[in-house]
Amino acid sequence: MTIQKKAAEAKNASIQLAAVPTHIKNSALKAIARALEAKKDQIISANQTDLTNAAKDNLAAPLLKRLKFQQDKITEAIEGLNSVIRLEDPVGVTSDALELDKGLELFKVSSPIGVIGIVFESRPDALVQISSLCLKSGNAVMMKGGSEAANTNRILADIISEAAIAAGIPKGWLALLEARSDVANMLSMEKFIDLIIPRGSNEFVKYIMDNTNIPVLGHADGICHVYIDKLANIEMAINIAVDSKCQYVAVCNAAETLLVHKNIARKILPKMKAAFEKKGVEIRGCANTLKIIDVKAATKEDWQTEYLDLIISVKVVDTLDDAVNHINTFGSGHTDVIVTEDKARGIKFMDYVDSADVFFNCSSRFADGFRYGLGAEVGISTNKIHARGPVGLEGLMIYKWRLMGNGHVVSDYSGTNAKTFTHRVLDKKFNE
Repeated sequence: MTIQKKAAEAKNASIQLAAVPTHIKNSALKAIARALEAKKDQIISANQTDLTNAAKDNLAAPLLKRLKFQQDKITEAIEGLNSVIRLEDPVGVTSDALELDKGLELFKVSSPIGVIGIVFESRPDALVQISSLCLKSGNAVMMKGGSEAANTNRILADIISEAAIAAGIPKGWLALLEARSDVANMLSMEKFIDLIIPRGSNEFVKYIMDNTNIPVLGHADGICHVYIDKLANIEMAINIAVDSKCQYVAVCNAAETLLVHKNIARKILPKMKAAFEKKGVEIRGCANTLKIIDVKAATKEDWQTEYLDLIISVKVVDTLDDAVNHINTFGSGHTDVIVTEDKARGIKFMDYVDSADVFFNCSSRFADGFRYGLGAEVGISTNKIHARGPVGLEGLMIYKWRLMGNGHVVSDYSGTNAKTFTHRVLDKKFNE
């Protein structure tokens, strides 16, 4: 089937899927979870083929880590599906209700966006997360994964699509695209695709943003910071910094730069160096850092680099304001952390740092849809549009204005004897 036919089929499916009842969507998600468990051996085998091929092709280590989809990832995927099932259906929720006049009532009601186009690299688990969120939110989805994960993506897409259709979801709701040319074709399909979400490298996302007229939701870089304030608890600061950097390095919410207030730098940097070296982390420090610990010198390029590896840049700053300015200059608007015992300073940091996620005394790794209770995420947005930060079900919704009348016409509300609007707030939901 051509990509044009897949897109047309997805568009038709999206119209039907928007009205599918909650119980059918949840039944489909349960069926997908059962199918993943039943066919886990086939999935693991397909993924092992991809891993072997990727190793032969010398795929970069961070991408190789993301590519792995073995038993632990299957278990996580099933847990994610179950969490999505437990979430409230976001479709048909009334956010505002207003009486314009007697018998003329206006409702603002949530509705699916339509067809979501997803382009992602090296993350088979993203396919499960994204497809489950799209299904629950009533959206059809067209997905293009990286060629390095072709076998894993193919079997996952087949399992998910077939299980959902058997449970009552419209045919064509999920389409997997595999040809390299499909990306360029997808970007020109504004007639069928309503939103594109890219997941991948900075260059990759920038290419998507620069080559389509379709709205794009996503982020290019994950340059996250941990700022250790002069009033930080040293033990807490070290634990948070190490977790932010090392808990899983090949992800966009891992810390890449550590900022340290000058008043605490001599106390904490030697201990921080020891803690990082135990984890195999290479430190690249500014001139003032080099006066305190023996590490590699950092360059300006380091402040704007997403390593996705066991490397961290360290800078000593004079003030809290300097830390904020550095983050707003070199950060990517993703996730930034302050560690301090002074709540007022923490709140100031959160007020002035211009990022989607701003944290006080906790790891940057919490910036995740599952951890936020969103069930999973289709991606993380640093855009300033309807969705920001980890994007779950709510970020896949838009709304409709639904006006219920009884023969009302505008001409009655104009002219010398015009009727007046009441504009009275109603405490009711649509169709009650």
